[in-house]
Amino acid sequence: MSKKNICFFNSSIAWGGGEKWHYDMALRLDPDKFKPFVISGKNSELSSRLKATGIPFDTVKVSNLSFLNPFKMYRIYTLLKRERIHTIILNLSEDVKAAGPAAKLAGVKNIIYRRGSAIPIKNSLLNRLLFKWILTGIIANSQQTRHTILQNNPQLFPEDKIRVIYNGISIENPCLLKAPPLYERHPGEIVLGNAGRLVAQKGQKYLIEIARRLKQRHLKFKLLIAGDGKCLDELKQLVLMHDVVNEVLFLGFVQDIHRFMETIDIFLLPSLWEGFGYVIVEAMAAERPVIAFDVSSNPEIIQNGQTGFLIKEMDIDAFVEKIELLSQNKSLREKMGFEGKTSAENFFDIEITTRSFCEYIDSLE
Repeated sequence: MSKKNICFFNSSIAWGGGEKWHYDMALRLDPDKFKPFVISGKNSELSSRLKATGIPFDTVKVSNLSFLNPFKMYRIYTLLKRERIHTIILNLSEDVKAAGPAAKLAGVKNIIYRRGSAIPIKNSLLNRLLFKWILTGIIANSQQTRHTILQNNPQLFPEDKIRVIYNGISIENPCLLKAPPLYERHPGEIVLGNAGRLVAQKGQKYLIEIARRLKQRHLKFKLLIAGDGKCLDELKQLVLMHDVVNEVLFLGFVQDIHRFMETIDIFLLPSLWEGFGYVIVEAMAAERPVIAFDVSSNPEIIQNGQTGFLIKEMDIDAFVEKIELLSQNKSLREKMGFEGKTSAENFFDIEITTRSFCEYIDSLE
């Protein structure tokens, strides 16, 4: 039986959940059935990581208007023809617009949009054309994301051709992950943590307000914020304004997320929406309880009262109260951490995700 050539098309320069998913799936495809090929953004973090894997890849720069550039379209077309691609998995909306039609012209049989954002798709003429005539399938990273795809137009795409495949992570043996903490805590100090891009969607500004209120309540804590992004300067100004300079520490981009999770006691996620909170599962796998707003796909991951707490959106007082509760109750933190690890193993292990994806690809003609 001949192998199916699978192309993962991801033009993003930054590293995030979508890039991690494409990387993991390309790396873990069954080599007896599939042959992966990746087209990534020029000078992207994804292309940098691929260099060490042996997975063949090429790069292309894609913008929102690349579909109007015939030279760019021809470049993508020739890559797909050269690699004799059977199935292409697209990441960004601009990837759909540029690589989707190019794949159609190149005779790619299955053109799949892997949707990772729980934001309703605009009911534009271009989207209606792309979803009707170009795309043959959609992978959603959560039930919430699946719901938002058709929210503005129930006829945009056949619902039965939208498959939910959760993101997965490698559930490591904690004995293999011993490393010095990223922060040396002071005696009696509780360490809170958040990791993600520093952008408005991720809601880190609410963490600064939370830190202010915790300080007012005389809780001894340190808040570690891992990540980088355009909101960094604004967040630093808020830290100064609220007089929590000694309580908040910006770590920048952290490569070793396991080490970060091992450093903290409680993970906080004040995001306003999430397609799928990779970082929630990473915290759970490290046996850390999670406190997050009850939005988007968070309820699909967090079992409220068991693996963490889901807080009504923008209820900062409730957020602070749950932090205090967990800070003062080590046994509850440990119980929630154990339940979280069990849930991560049962539902979000990378082996489960890989198997689901391979079965899905294998079912395509």
